Amino acid sequence: MAMAPRKPRNREILFDSVIALVFILVACVDLCDGATVVDVYRLIQYDMSGVPFGSRLASLNHHAASLHFSPHADLSRTVLLIPLRELNMSFVQEYIVASKPLGGLIFLLPQMFNSENKGGVGSNRDDGNKDLLKNVLAELEQILIHTNLPYPVYFAFEDDNIDNVLLDIKKNDASGQPATATTGGYKFVVSATEPKKVGSPPITNIQGWLAGLKTDGDSHQLPTIAIVASYDTFGAAPALSVGSDSNGSGIVALLEVARLFSLLYSNPKTRGQYNLLFGLTSGGPYNYNGTRKWLQSFDQRLRESIDYAICLDSIGSWENDLWIHVSKPPENAFIKQIMEDFSSVAEDLGFQVNLKHKKINISNSRVAWEHEQFSRLRVTAATLSELSTAPELLESTGGLIDGRQFVNEASIVRSVKLIAESLAKHIYGHQGKNVQIFADNSNLAVNPSYVRSWLDILSRTPRVAPFLSKDDPFITALKKELEDHTDEVHLQREVLDGMFTFYDSTTAKLNIYQVASVTFDLLLLLVLGSYLIVLFSFLVITTRGLDDLISLFRRPPSRKVKTA
Repeated sequence: MAMAPRKPRNREILFDSVIALVFILVACVDLCDGATVVDVYRLIQYDMSGVPFGSRLASLNHHAASLHFSPHADLSRTVLLIPLRELNMSFVQEYIVASKPLGGLIFLLPQMFNSENKGGVGSNRDDGNKDLLKNVLAELEQILIHTNLPYPVYFAFEDDNIDNVLLDIKKNDASGQPATATTGGYKFVVSATEPKKVGSPPITNIQGWLAGLKTDGDSHQLPTIAIVASYDTFGAAPALSVGSDSNGSGIVALLEVARLFSLLYSNPKTRGQYNLLFGLTSGGPYNYNGTRKWLQSFDQRLRESIDYAICLDSIGSWENDLWIHVSKPPENAFIKQIMEDFSSVAEDLGFQVNLKHKKINISNSRVAWEHEQFSRLRVTAATLSELSTAPELLESTGGLIDGRQFVNEASIVRSVKLIAESLAKHIYGHQGKNVQIFADNSNLAVNPSYVRSWLDILSRTPRVAPFLSKDDPFITALKKELEDHTDEVHLQREVLDGMFTFYDSTTAKLNIYQVASVTFDLLLLLVLGSYLIVLFSFLVITTRGLDDLISLFRRPPSRKVKTA
């Protein structure tokens, strides 16, 4: 009886074996696949007077380590993942300030600094010591933006996924085996093109106007009061610089003051004999570059009609004191009048306004306060702020620590009352009278809901000028809002000039890969090799017999034996 053919059966065995091998390979690839993808925000890159600052690279492809690395480790090809909670300034001084070689840095920020975080979504960490974390981040930010770092630096936010990755990295570091091609571990990859210069960065000023009431036969130009606030920001990470207080609070206050006076000026019986000029200016962090260009666009008649300008800067997180900063001597008649009006209203509202005089140096291009740009053109002006002293250049400009939860809505509401009532005293001649035009529960009361809604919008909107296009939706929204309350609204489009040059590439995706060690690769190779040898042997035995398999490993006879 003839035996059935064995080839189809052998083919089935071969096919099943190949399928099994494929599954093994896929499983091994999975072990080396990406663990997670994280949104990251690059440290700003800019030049000041030709001197480079910030992070000079964007692409990243290195193994990861934590702050628990070995003291003798070579970190030139390692990216450090550093939670803000664990950061110590000795590391910052040793590696960042002293420019020790690093492959890259990624700082993990608590969710409380995330403007997009809703209801505490993200990491389960407790942010009990908020003030300490805020102070550490403020110090770190100033160091980073004033240092030239020849490697990629990014910020990310804590969440459960990256917290687990960090825990694994710490375990590896604690074992004394840092992540390398030999030992395996985690690899961080950011694929990004080389950052390019931002050519002709746009700045846009927005102006609105409420015309005062002229009496019949009066040919003289009415006096003008200007209310001004700078709206853009600057910080270590442009994509995170929302500036809720600096200067979101000033923008909100200006818009609410415009809304309140539009109600008064809509009725001829309550329209004052003063023009009100509202200005939302750009380029604030850069010596108020936009304010200077805006003022230079004024004709001489308008400039000479300005009684005074009140600039609003950081008025959203104070408790008992505000400051009026001036450049002209306190004895100046207009300065005295401003101070009397504001002090009187503040006293009625239960807090205090202090005066701070600081002369300006015309020969120095540094402008500490927005009102100084007015003073340089001999226009009386003052800045209302919670800050008692002038910030340094690129300081208090709406960076990483200036988020929504650090702003007090009640402070902004009180600031608006102070500004509106003080302006009304001057416009309607109510000095010495206890008159409240914008009293609570009246139709002219400050609207907390309006303040809150605009503060929420601003606290979600990064506003670093070089990265705001001239047609940015945010600028369009500001223009529309000013049009709802004032007349003759127009935009002044300019180019940021001076000593600053900026570079793009502000956000990226971080791919985190868990890679196997060389030991694992060798073991895998041994397993696969053994499998293939067994498979080959099985197929030879079943198709050709054991003798044929043995013959494959025998030495072939020499040529002499064959000849014999």
